[in-house]
Amino acid sequence: MTQETGRTTHFGYQDIPEEEKAGRVHGVFSSVASRYDVMNDAMSMGIHRVWKDAMMDWLAPRPNQRLLDVAGGTGDIAFRFLKRAPGATAVVCDMTEGMLVAGRERAEAEAMADRLDWVVGDAMALPFDAGSFDVYTISFGIRNVTRIEDALAEAYRVLRPGGRLMVLEFSQLPNPLMQKAYDLYSFNVIPRMGQAIAGDRESYQYLVESIRRFPDQARFADMIAGAGFGNVNWRNLSFGIAALHSGWKI
Repeated sequence: MTQETGRTTHFGYQDIPEEEKAGRVHGVFSSVASRYDVMNDAMSMGIHRVWKDAMMDWLAPRPNQRLLDVAGGTGDIAFRFLKRAPGATAVVCDMTEGMLVAGRERAEAEAMADRLDWVVGDAMALPFDAGSFDVYTISFGIRNVTRIEDALAEAYRVLRPGGRLMVLEFSQLPNPLMQKAYDLYSFNVIPRMGQAIAGDRESYQYLVESIRRFPDQARFADMIAGAGFGNVNWRNLSFGIAALHSGWKI
């Protein structure tokens, strides 16, 4: 408990004061920024690229739309969106400057510079006017937010009427035996990969733990609906290792 708010949240399996979480998450991603894309490929054996393509398939970007990609890191989602939507523009918003720097250094960023902006910002207090975007995406980022409800409320605020929210996040496998096997892999292999590839075991230990603390598919869908979104649906990817959630500002 703290004197400021008296409220706690989780950081992996630790309970910490709410006001400490943003700084700790910032530290994690600052530490891994330069090797983030390499680690994503190693951890998922490249399957994260398939998941992101599936996200784009369901999203079906249209010409001249304006995208906000929150926790957009190194730009994977924004690049995919812009390639599929002639005349569209995108803003990548992330709380960690190092992640945005790594994104701006990618070849795709230079090729799309006139359609793409990079902004440091907090998902719970976005630095954008209401009704500014047609599409809001967040990929493997919302589980790191201190108050998920606040982030969803901000997503609703910055979308135009008729705008769409889409979230790609690690989730829960419906089969207990499959979940147990996945847990064994996650807790025993991924932190070791983090040490070997990024020189940082602790950050990847946190990332594994944060996945287990995130709500399952149905509970998260209820949270999206609770923020005001309609037509809320989800699709499992790779049996539920990850899931896509979609909602509309109606």
